[in-house]
Amino acid sequence: MREEVPMIARPDVEAAAARIAGRVRRTPLLEIDPLVPAGRMWLKLEYTQHTGSFKARGAFNHILAARAEGRLPDAGVVAASGGNAGLAFAYAAAQEGVPAEVFVPETAPRVKVDRLRALGATVVRTGTRYAQAAEASRKRAADTGALFCHAYDQPEVCAGQGTLGLELLDQAEIDTVLLAVGGGGLMAGVATALEGRARVVGVEPETVPTLERAMAAGRPVDVEVSGVAADSLGATRLGDIAHAVASRTDVRPVLVSDDAIVEARRTIWDEYRIVVEHGTAAAVAALRTGAYRPARDERVAIVLCGANTDPSGL
Repeated sequence: MREEVPMIARPDVEAAAARIAGRVRRTPLLEIDPLVPAGRMWLKLEYTQHTGSFKARGAFNHILAARAEGRLPDAGVVAASGGNAGLAFAYAAAQEGVPAEVFVPETAPRVKVDRLRALGATVVRTGTRYAQAAEASRKRAADTGALFCHAYDQPEVCAGQGTLGLELLDQAEIDTVLLAVGGGGLMAGVATALEGRARVVGVEPETVPTLERAMAAGRPVDVEVSGVAADSLGATRLGDIAHAVASRTDVRPVLVSDDAIVEARRTIWDEYRIVVEHGTAAAVAALRTGAYRPARDERVAIVLCGANTDPSGL
C-alpha cells in the first residue's frame, strides 16, 4: 500500500511567511518590456535572496518549525543537494547556531562547494547524481539523529518556497508565473500560494523532464538526468508533494532544449546584465522559443530563481 502523500495548503504558506519573517529578503520585482507580445511582464529577482537562490525560504521554515516543535537536535541538520539547497540549509543552520552536514554529488559545481564550506558546513561528495547524495544523507541522519532536510519534498520546505508566491501577489496583479522545475519544491509552494489567483507554468529541460513525465504517468517516475542545467535541475524524479500540488492546481509543464536554455541565459545577461544559472534561464527560454505563448493581455512574472554559477561561460 502506497504511503499517503503529505499535502500543503495556502494556510501552510501563510504560516511559513510569518515564521521566516525577518530572516529572508523580500526580493525585487522588475518590470520589463515584454519578451513576447503580452500585457505586462516582470522578472522576480529571487537570485538576490540569501545564498543566491529561493532555497533559503524553505530551509529557514523547515529548521524553525522543527525548533518550535522540539524536533531540532543538537546534532544539527543533514541535507543533500546539487548545491543550492545545501547552501540554504547551511546558511539557515549557521544563523540558528546549529551544525550542518551537506552531501553533494561529485558533479556539484566548485563554486557551490566552496561556498558551502565558507558557510561552515561539512561537505561530503558522493555519487554522480542528486539521488545518490540524498540516499547517503538519509543514512547519515538516521545514524546521527540529525534533522534530515530534503531539498524539495518536505511540507515545511515546499511551504517556505511558496512565500515567494505570496510576495508576488503583494507586488503586482499577475495572471501567470513561469518558473523552472527540478524536484518541484518551488513549483509546489508557489502554485499553492497562487491557487485560485494565478496559474503556474513549470518549465524544465527536455533532458530532465520530471514534471512532464510525472503528469503523463499520473505519479512521479524516474528520469535520466543530463544536460546543461543538471547541476541545479538534476533531480531524478519529481517530489510527491509537487506532483500532488501540480495535479490539484493544474500546473502546465513545458519543455525547452539545452540550446534554448544557453541562449536564454545569454539574453538575460545581454539585456539586463543579470547572470543566472542555466536552470533558472529555462523559464525565459520557454517564452523565447514559443514553448509558452501568453495571451496579448496576459500579465506574466518570470522567476529568476538562482544565480550560483560561473559567469565565465556566458
